[in-house]
Amino acid sequence: MMESKTKTMTRVAMLSALAFAAVLFIRIPMVLFLEYDPKNVIITIGGFIWGPFMSLMVAVVTAFIEFLTISEDGIIGLVMNIISICAFSCTAAFIYKKDRTLRGSIIGLVSGTILLTVVMVLWNYLVTPIYMGIPRAEVVKLLVPAIMPFNLIKGGIDSAIILLIYKPIVSALRRTVLKSEAKDAPKMIVHPGVMAVAVLVIVTCVMLVLAMKGII
Repeated sequence: MMESKTKTMTRVAMLSALAFAAVLFIRIPMVLFLEYDPKNVIITIGGFIWGPFMSLMVAVVTAFIEFLTISEDGIIGLVMNIISICAFSCTAAFIYKKDRTLRGSIIGLVSGTILLTVVMVLWNYLVTPIYMGIPRAEVVKLLVPAIMPFNLIKGGIDSAIILLIYKPIVSALRRTVLKSEAKDAPKMIVHPGVMAVAVLVIVTCVMLVLAMKGII
């Protein structure tokens, strides 16, 4: 039991450090005050390997580290950060746990993207007027042209990256000193067509961001 808890804590610490590093070094401005970072990729892959509860724990730890270091949004930002991560990562990991196939991963990632978008539209409607000090009517004007597409694009990019790198990451873990950690990780056979679609999704999302920013 003690060894199991130690392994879990080690996994959480490792994934949280990687997720925070992703936030720290990769933050891309997209629309208005919204920025993209790839921490959901790391947290979701952790959930794919070790289950949705791992995603939940890493989400909470990573959000708290951000809250204590680089975040300027206070406690409300902390709560919204946790909700955002869990809506995508925990949903995808939970569905994949039930169906550990390529189909299960795609259904999980699509479901996570949809839930992320719906939840964040709702929470921005409820909370943004409070912590930004602007009328709710102004927030409503941003929901469809900014908040909704941002989360759809974020979920789309994260999903595509996960499909592209999950198999190489698990294969690498099996070849390293962490092979015992990944020995039970489910194998995902990603066909070349799926990889091509994933790349197309990333390119499309990037083009949409550039179009929304008026660059193209």
